[in-house]
Order: sequence, then C-alpha cells, then structure tokens
Amino acid sequence: MPEETERADPPEADGLSCDSWLGGRLTLSQPRRGHRIGSDAALLAASADLADGRLVDVGAGVGAVGLAILRRSERSAADLIEVDAVLAELAEGNAARNGLAERARVAQADIFDPPARRAAGLADEAADLVVTNPPFFAPGAVRVSPDAGKARAHVFAGSAGEAPLAGWIRACLALLKSGGRFAMIHRPDALACILAAAENRLGALALMPVHPRAGASAHRLLVSGVKGSKAPLRIAPGLFLHAADGKLTPEADAIHRGERPIDWGLA
Repeated sequence: MPEETERADPPEADGLSCDSWLGGRLTLSQPRRGHRIGSDAALLAASADLADGRLVDVGAGVGAVGLAILRRSERSAADLIEVDAVLAELAEGNAARNGLAERARVAQADIFDPPARRAAGLADEAADLVVTNPPFFAPGAVRVSPDAGKARAHVFAGSAGEAPLAGWIRACLALLKSGGRFAMIHRPDALACILAAAENRLGALALMPVHPRAGASAHRLLVSGVKGSKAPLRIAPGLFLHAADGKLTPEADAIHRGERPIDWGLA
C-alpha cells in the first residue's frame, strides 16, 4: 500500500515522528514503529462527509480519519474513540496541533463495553456519522505481530467475543442516530459478516470494491449505509489505486492528497 505521510518536523520524542498527511492538510504525530497511518485511513476519510452535527470515529488511533473529516466539515464536532491510552493521548495532541481541539474530544474507551462507553460520555443514538477501520482478524486467525501496536490494529483482542467484527459493527451502530450514516473499510472476505451485522439495522447499503490495480482482485471493501433506511443494497463502481506503471491513478492520487471525496457513483 502507498505511504501517504511525509516528515513535517523533527521527531517530538523518542519513538515518535511528526508527519504531513493528505497533501499537508494535517500534521500528525504517530509511533515510528508498528502500525502507521496508511492508505486505508485516506480511503475511509474520503468516504463520508458531514455538513454539520457529530461524528464518531471508532478505533481512531492517532485521530487521522476523524480529524480529516473535521478539517473539511467546519460546522461539525467529533468524538475519537480509542482504547489504547498511548494512541488516545497522541490523538488529543494531534487535534490541538491542527487547531481542532475545540471540536474534537478523545474518549479512551472499549467499544465492546456499553457501560464504559457511557462513562466516557458516548451516548447511544447520538451520532450523525460513524466511521471505523476495525481490526481485520479474529484472535487465532493469523499469526500475531510481535509489535504490540500492529497486533492491536490488525487483530481483535481476546476479550472481543466469538464474532468480534459483528460485535464491533453493532456497537458502532448503537452510537448512530436513526438516519445517520455509517462508513467502514475492511477486507472483502468479511462481506458475509458485514451483511449479517448490518441486517435490519442499515439500509441504502453501498459496497465499493477497492483494487490495487486493474485486473487484480479487490483487497479492500468500503461500506456505507444509513441507519433505518429501507433502500436496497447497491454495488458501487470499483476504485483502482495503481496504474500499470505502479503509480497512483489520478483519482486515487487526488483522494490520498485530500483533494476529492470517494465517488460512490450516485450521479
């Protein structure tokens, strides 16, 4: 996957870098090692907008996706939910660094724990938009990285339950108000679980396959839906990231620079 961050300043502290992202629209502090901001975050950030109201970014990490949407949506506010204390602290610093502290609140909470969510001030059915980039794998499904940050980003914790992705989606939707929009990025092989978790909860469901290049199978799936809608499911046109020469396509390049939103093919 392409790297979208460029070093903006000298490192703030050992183990951290301070990087320019989305064509300089944000400057983000993040760990040097382990999971770092990448293409998935850029795609998710471009997949949904909010004219005004409240956004919730579930599993926010250092805050990249939620802060990117806030940057475009001057009348909105955000809750950035992150269970990892170190990443939550970085997200809080990144909100301040980018002049968004007054509109962004970081909540260190476990999305699977409703009492903990409420204690952190996260009310059910209050968000106008929920975005999320969940871990891709259930415990035991893959070999876990020895790096703790990568492990948390890629594999659900052992306490997440037998169907962690479905539980994660349902918890996200519990925070979303009726008529609110949900957006997620995941792997195509999780489609059956995604559809089952969304059933009777989301309508106007749109699925966009993301391909590394023309002729290659999709390696990511963007998902968008509206809580309580009765509109049917739709397969959106696919997005191709790289041309034959290995460079980003013009559309993908504009998305990764923060210059255009995802085109869901509604025109």
